[in-house]
Amino acid sequence: MYDYHIHTSFSDDSSTPMKDMIAAACSAGLKEIAITDHFDPDYPDPAYPFALDFENYHKALLEAQEANKGKIVIRKGVEIGIQHGETMKRCITCASSFAYDFIIGSFHCAEGYELYGDSYFSGRSPEESYAAYYTYVYENLKEYKDYNVLGHLNIIDRYTDKIADPASYMDIVAEILKQIISDGKGLEINTSSFRYGLGDRTTPAQEMLQLYKDLGGEIMTIGSDAHRPKDVAFKIDYAQELMRTLGFRYLTTFEQRKPIFVKL
Repeated sequence: MYDYHIHTSFSDDSSTPMKDMIAAACSAGLKEIAITDHFDPDYPDPAYPFALDFENYHKALLEAQEANKGKIVIRKGVEIGIQHGETMKRCITCASSFAYDFIIGSFHCAEGYELYGDSYFSGRSPEESYAAYYTYVYENLKEYKDYNVLGHLNIIDRYTDKIADPASYMDIVAEILKQIISDGKGLEINTSSFRYGLGDRTTPAQEMLQLYKDLGGEIMTIGSDAHRPKDVAFKIDYAQELMRTLGFRYLTTFEQRKPIFVKL
C-alpha cells in the first residue's frame, strides 16, 4: 500500500518527528510513502505560520531516504497552500526550491480567509460560500501549475455543519476537474474525512470522483493526511476499494514529479 500525504514536526500542526512517522509506516506494512509537510505562505492565523524550514526539511528528507533504503520507499514531497496574488509567487518559488518527487496543491484558505472558524462563512448562505470557494480554486488553478495533485478538493466540508446542495457548485467543480486533467495533474483521495466526522462523505466526495473518472481523469493518489503515527495508512485500503468500485484501474505514485501508474 501507498500513503501519499504524511506530515511531521516540520509542519506547524504536527509534533511528531519524521523518524516516528516513518516507523509507523513501516509497522503498517506500507511499501511507499510521501512526506508532504506544509508550506502555506501568508496563512491568516499568526499562530500557525506554516513557514517551512526548507534547509533542514530538505536535509531530513534525504537522510530519511538513505536511512530507510531496503525498508520503505520515501518520496520527497511538500503540500503547498495555494493563494492568489503575491502569495502565489512564493508558492512558485517553493515548488522550484528543491528536487521534490511530489507536490500536493491545496486550498486551506480562500479570499484571504482561513476556512477554519466562522470568518469565511459569515454573512452568506452555504450555497454562496461553497460557490465562492470552488470559484476561487478554479480561478487560481488557471494560473498556478506547480503541483502534481489537487489535495482534499472538498475540504470546505470539514469546517462547516451546513453542507451546501451540490447542485449549487458542481458546475464549477466540473470546470476544476477539466482544468486539472487538461494540465496533466491529478486528484487526491484524502482519508482524513473519516476522522473529521463526515460520515461516509469522502474527500473528494464520491460524486466528484465519479465525475473526474467520467471526464477522463486518471491520475489519483491516496493519502491519510496523518499528523500522528496512529493515523498513518488510515483507511488506505478503503480508498483503494472505492477506486475499484468507481472504475479506476490504477493509483498513482510519483518520482521526480513524474507519475507512475500502479495497478489496483
